[in-house]
Amino acid sequence: MTSELDIFVGNTTLIDEDVYRLWLDGYSVNDAVALRVRSGILEQTGATAAVLQSDTMDHYRTFHMLERLLHAPPKLLHQLIFQIPPSRQALLIERYYAFDEAFVREVLGKKLSKGTKKDLDDISTKTGITLKSCRRQFDNFKRVFKVVEEMRGSLVDNIQQHFLLSDRLARDYAAIVFFANNRFETGKKKLQYLSFGDFAFCAELMIQNWTLGAVDSQVDDMDVDLDKEFLQDLKELKVLVADKDLLDLHKSLVCTALRGKLGVFSEMEANFKNLSRGLVNVAAKLTHNKDVRDLFVDLVEKAPGPLGPLHGHPSWLPPAPLSRLRPPPTARPTRTIKLP
Repeated sequence: MTSELDIFVGNTTLIDEDVYRLWLDGYSVNDAVALRVRSGILEQTGATAAVLQSDTMDHYRTFHMLERLLHAPPKLLHQLIFQIPPSRQALLIERYYAFDEAFVREVLGKKLSKGTKKDLDDISTKTGITLKSCRRQFDNFKRVFKVVEEMRGSLVDNIQQHFLLSDRLARDYAAIVFFANNRFETGKKKLQYLSFGDFAFCAELMIQNWTLGAVDSQVDDMDVDLDKEFLQDLKELKVLVADKDLLDLHKSLVCTALRGKLGVFSEMEANFKNLSRGLVNVAAKLTHNKDVRDLFVDLVEKAPGPLGPLHGHPSWLPPAPLSRLRPPPTARPTRTIKLP
């Protein structure tokens, strides 16, 4: 009795991006095969269903073997078992650590613990994201957090160095780590109109201006922990609403800085007193941990004026303001409170 066996030998690991996406999305081999059949791949390639099944299984085995290396991306670059071109290595890493916005909004600001992980079944049902994909994304968040939470230096740079992520994705992970560390409340119904991008924008500015590292680049956890002394100093801002002359001066300076840059400038100018009082009152309470956690809730509830029309309409905010507000990469901003 004889049998035929086809063997292919090569030294380059083949990566099918479509199959990789199906694996990352948590589909089983059978479900992935069904989706590939539905895409018309059999007609396009002339392959049989058996060959497609075998090809999918082979890719899944490869991805499972690569996963332990993806947990520590520098290991993927230095290993010799899988011959993968650098561009493909970057793609594998970037896509493995990519996340769904619907998922990150459900866990943003929560403690990355076993308790939160128990809720992944409910999050999967709510978002329509497979449980396996939810677990991968959650474990990625937790892994990055554990590695960088106690490191000195720039949070974004540390993430890029240890996980080899693109600048944009590293900044997103920095926001996730920052929110998880400070436990900001983001899940209340009144905050649901805000996207992850909105919170990430706030996180970037807070890291640059409100953290210990914004003043002293040698302290531990420089980009993770808020500067308690700075938060204490915010109480001094009350003079801006208690003294009419200072209020007028403050209004003049703010309006000069924002004229032509804010879509709701006229509403802001007309309601400046109420808006200023609301913001100052929120700022003055940030010496208490609970008030820090409720910062975004308080901004929505207690800061009146033009923030009202802005709620639910983030497109009215100034376009791409980060380039204007971000300090030069060679300098960390010094933010002391100066009163006229």
